[in-house]
Amino acid sequence: MNPFGYSRASDAQQAVSGSAAKPQTKFLGGGTNLIDLMKMGVETPAQLIDITRLPFAQVEELPEGKGVRIGALARNSDVADHPLIQQRYPVLSQAFLAGASPQLRNMATVGGNLLQRTRCYYFYDPAFPACNKRNPGSGCGALEGYNRIHAILGQSDKCIATNPSDMNVALAALDAVVRVQGAKGEREIPLADFHRLPGNTPNVDTNLQPNELITAVDLPAMPFATRSHYLKIRDRASYAFAIVSVAAILDLRPDGTINGARIALGGVSHKPWRALEAEKKLIGQKADEKSFRIAAETALAGAKGYKHNAFKIELAKRSIVRALQTTTALAV
Repeated sequence: MNPFGYSRASDAQQAVSGSAAKPQTKFLGGGTNLIDLMKMGVETPAQLIDITRLPFAQVEELPEGKGVRIGALARNSDVADHPLIQQRYPVLSQAFLAGASPQLRNMATVGGNLLQRTRCYYFYDPAFPACNKRNPGSGCGALEGYNRIHAILGQSDKCIATNPSDMNVALAALDAVVRVQGAKGEREIPLADFHRLPGNTPNVDTNLQPNELITAVDLPAMPFATRSHYLKIRDRASYAFAIVSVAAILDLRPDGTINGARIALGGVSHKPWRALEAEKKLIGQKADEKSFRIAAETALAGAKGYKHNAFKIELAKRSIVRALQTTTALAV
């Protein structure tokens, strides 16, 4: 691990100013991903600014019934167990509980979860030279290498890595908004615009500006989100990243037809993948297997598999159908 400076911020403005004053600064919250990357030599910050004592750990209702705000330093386990989340946004609680281990959930923060780096084998091994995400312009080892866990949607010839977060998938389905503070003040970034597809710059994971600090995530009021489900397909039942995951939300009319739907996929793209066209296909249709299969085919219409991960295309289709069937059967 490279030498680095350390300081502790007493407020958000001090954190932002301290970051701007020294290049290659990282904010330290739970550290569950960042510290691992530093140990492996993937991340080499010159300075860490400890933000753990900033007042961003609350989960609270927004005024006038506009939704719920989750502080960026709220621990994953606390958010998963919070009554407001369990009652109004069960898909998010389920996503948190599907991720990592209880010990890690007790440390990891919402802001850190938003910024998780990929779990690509080639990215995590600095001894391997070809990784455009770690070393821009060096190539993508996964394209012709072992690519079982890699992307099938939205990838480019520069990178086929995936976003590993379960939380991010649920937030995508919930139309979440990320609140950030920087040198120019505060701004809001819709979750759909927060993460980036790889394109020609896979080393840039998000649309955060330099030195911006995540302060909170807002969940809009979505009454029908009580009928929601998170499905995670993985190699083992605990502490494993998704091969494919689905966050499904359904708004059903009394006659069983679909008034609205939200579908987001994980484990398939460089960012949480919102299946917007599939959602449109479901509106006005019966909530049955036939409609769900049509939606699933639509969601994966542009998918491209590689030597070791082509199976993900069919797996993702079946996962969408299963998640929607489970969601339909819920008593809410």
